[in-house]
Amino acid sequence: MASENEKLRIDKYLWAIRIFKTRSLATEACKAGRVKLNGANVKPSYVVKVGETYTIQKGIEKKVVLVTGLLERRGDAKTAAEHYIDKTPIEETYGFKSTFHAPILKRDRGTGRPTKKDRREIDDLRGSEWWEESE
Repeated sequence: MASENEKLRIDKYLWAIRIFKTRSLATEACKAGRVKLNGANVKPSYVVKVGETYTIQKGIEKKVVLVTGLLERRGDAKTAAEHYIDKTPIEETYGFKSTFHAPILKRDRGTGRPTKKDRREIDDLRGSEWWEESE
């Protein structure tokens, strides 16, 4: 565990708290502008400070993370969870813990295109909110 006066890069911190699988993915996300502090892009070498809130775009997921402690080395998930607070609004996740838990609608292979009736049933299952935001 890093001491409070030690400097820790944002890419290393995001990797250590298990937001990204590898440090290079965390670095790429910072370079691509998917990690923000108060709406401004953060470079991979930015020094993390306790109490700052970062917005991280990871695929279609958006996470809001409040730093509660510095963690230099990657450890188990329980230890990582003690060093940040997930402040992601529930509306951002569409009511699911993550996008991997969202229901996936699949059609049997070879059934052809959906009919109008099938399309209406699919739309009813997904709900009207889903389509309004994506269009």
